[in-house]
Amino acid sequence: MACALAALLALAGCSEGTASRAAGATPSGRTSGPPGTASPSTASPSATPAPTVTVPPVDEAKVPKNRTDARALLGRIIADSRLMGPGVRPNTPYESDPARYPVLDADCIWQTGPLPADVLATRTRYFHIPARQGRGRVELSATVTVHRSREESAWEVARAMEEIMRCPEQQLRNDERLTRLIGTTLLYGEGTNAWTEDAFNEYGEHYGPGNRGPFPYTWGQGQYGPVTVAVSAKASAGLTSQELAPLMVQGTSWMMQRAKDQLGKAG
Repeated sequence: MACALAALLALAGCSEGTASRAAGATPSGRTSGPPGTASPSTASPSATPAPTVTVPPVDEAKVPKNRTDARALLGRIIADSRLMGPGVRPNTPYESDPARYPVLDADCIWQTGPLPADVLATRTRYFHIPARQGRGRVELSATVTVHRSREESAWEVARAMEEIMRCPEQQLRNDERLTRLIGTTLLYGEGTNAWTEDAFNEYGEHYGPGNRGPFPYTWGQGQYGPVTVAVSAKASAGLTSQELAPLMVQGTSWMMQRAKDQLGKAG
């Protein structure tokens, strides 16, 4: 996976600036999980061997047709703390409510609602890297969403860009907000994207409870067939946006490879 990770890190860096996202599940980091023991400055994709990624054709016979099968597929794709990187620990609560879906309302405030008609299943897991050595705590999330079709998952990625254009500042739960959001999207084969059908990255600034901040925030999303995977990372004092990128790459790369393993055509 070395080549794929290099491409992902390049993609993450090409929009370096300020942006955000809550990725596939709850407004606490929008869809925005894993175990380890290293500070964010040492957490890197090379710490955990990563798979080689390609974009094989989807085997339509493997695509879930109902919510039960979609939830089973989701469980085989979503990352745990081991895959998220060294030093990563699960939060409490660990998982989002599987019956709820994040929605950015007209006032740019994240809410949750019932699953929309095009979504068969979604789940977000929440993680953190404890504060240490003069660096604050890092909050992470990993989200997987299973749609009914590839077209519907593509629309989810398209809405990600629309949302930051409409709301460059967004209110999260628990007195948290995101500001100065920017994003980039690349189809497979464009620029450095050789790992996913559609790639989207957000960058921005995060303010925590009590208006603490601003601190770096990043969110990355990939799509394969009817599945989207996403990871968000919120920093605190002593961390840079460049240090968050490997954490985002680690989780999205592994989940994307798992999705391809589950849905790709053999041979």
